[in-house]
Amino acid sequence: MNGRTLPHIASLNSLSAESAHGQPRHEATAALALGFLLLMTLAWFVTLGTRALITPDEGRYASIALEMARSGDWVTPRLNGLLYFEKPPLQYWIGAIFFKLLGASEFAARLWPALSGLLTVLAVGFTGRRLWGPAAGLRALAVAASTTWIVANAHFLTLDAGLTLFLTLSMCALLLAEWGSGNAATRRSWIWAAWVAMALAVLSKGLVGIVIPGGTLLLVSLWRRDFGLWRRMHWLSGVVIFLAIAAPWFVLASLRNPDFAEFFFIHEHFARYLTQVHHREGAWWYYLPLLVGGLMPWTGALPWLWQRRTAKSPHARLTASDVLIAWALFVLVFFSASGSKLPSYILPMFPALALLIAHRLGTTRVAALRWHLALPVAAWLVVLVVSTRMASFATASTPSEVLAPMAWGMRIGALAFMVAGGLAWYWLGRNRTTAAVLALALGQLVGALSVLQAHNGFGQLKSAAPIAAVLRPLIAPDTPIFSVQSYDQTLPFYLGRSIVLVDYVDEFALGQRVEPDRSIPTIDAFLARWQALPQAAAYLGHDTWQILRDRGVPMRVVFEDARRVMVLRR
Repeated sequence: MNGRTLPHIASLNSLSAESAHGQPRHEATAALALGFLLLMTLAWFVTLGTRALITPDEGRYASIALEMARSGDWVTPRLNGLLYFEKPPLQYWIGAIFFKLLGASEFAARLWPALSGLLTVLAVGFTGRRLWGPAAGLRALAVAASTTWIVANAHFLTLDAGLTLFLTLSMCALLLAEWGSGNAATRRSWIWAAWVAMALAVLSKGLVGIVIPGGTLLLVSLWRRDFGLWRRMHWLSGVVIFLAIAAPWFVLASLRNPDFAEFFFIHEHFARYLTQVHHREGAWWYYLPLLVGGLMPWTGALPWLWQRRTAKSPHARLTASDVLIAWALFVLVFFSASGSKLPSYILPMFPALALLIAHRLGTTRVAALRWHLALPVAAWLVVLVVSTRMASFATASTPSEVLAPMAWGMRIGALAFMVAGGLAWYWLGRNRTTAAVLALALGQLVGALSVLQAHNGFGQLKSAAPIAAVLRPLIAPDTPIFSVQSYDQTLPFYLGRSIVLVDYVDEFALGQRVEPDRSIPTIDAFLARWQALPQAAAYLGHDTWQILRDRGVPMRVVFEDARRVMVLRR
């Protein structure tokens, strides 16, 4: 056997459950898939509600959804009682429904991102199976389920997991329409599904829901000089479907709120992308470390993703891999060029990378797969070493006692992955590639979730959960609560009501301009009101608290930690 035949070993021997007597390969794959799905789903949801919500994103989006559920206004989002038009409402709607069904809790708040992440994983697995066979589908499922950035974003409440779900569905629907071996009617149905998914992506986070699919289509067509996809998009019926789903809310929001259209489209899209008005700038390479770390434990597969065409003609027919590469590159370059950068923005590229990696695993030599283990093992060894030095990261605002649980979580995560890595090494030595991939995936998933769960001790410093637990028994339902020169996004959620902002603007500028009576612009105006109240509560940073105390303001501290203070009117 020469070296040219080695790439086929992994695919020929990848099904660990196949017996020597010829058990059908699809039955073996189904058994492996079922077992993996059960373990993955259990791990995925078991800790979802055990961590406090943290500021800013989790508190912001939970508070908006909770206020929507309680007010019954499904058109105009409000954050802490003020108009909030930075994002479309789809996730708020879904969160509000979960709060109505399950009650206000951390589990209900995070349920949509978690479901979005899981559905993204399933979509990747299903698409891999339809394109390249059962073994590839199972590997795609495992790779996506254990990709660090997919796991992390599915277990915190942000908008990016939901956006990534619908973008992934649009991408997968296009791939299945083109390369899923269906008839004309089936192909048309998949294209329509892609239009539906793009509309839902727009309702999740705005125009990026069409920019990424459209930019990818343009990029891959120019790259491969093949514009056939453009002719097969069913533009007339597709645009009708898209507008029927996406347009009604934008029309209603504009009719009810004259300031909506200019703020949403100009300030929140063009100004955010083209300028640094949001003060979230970063270097051109900002996302490269996030790509390397977020793709773990599959980062070592990146060099495999680009393969030479085997066809003699440089204009060989467009392939599914071409679309996936163009998708990932477009997302990376598009957000790298933006004037506003946040780590979660590049999340939509990871499902495409997971599909590519799964496809390449079937044609990669076992020796190369074994060498691939070195990088994630080294990364977890670094995590293990850092866990022994956590006390050195302590500061006045982050005491060592909140870092100790994180250290233990990091050690447990490292141990889980090392065990899985050992099993993967063993099975690769026996040409059981799929079993090795599943072991590595479960080890990474358990390890990552262990670290996330251990974050809760540190997260308490960024959550109002402990404050609300102390404050609720001390105040009446109508006691005014103020937030002075600072704001914790989780405070309205945990208190179950809006609070009055004092000398604080940030993302509330539009709401305060439209409804100025809902906040207090200056400290002096606040003190006049504070002095006149028989009972009130106020959330303060340490600096503000010190200033008010020096001025002799009557107040009693009922909660204090390294970062903030809650006081009552004496």
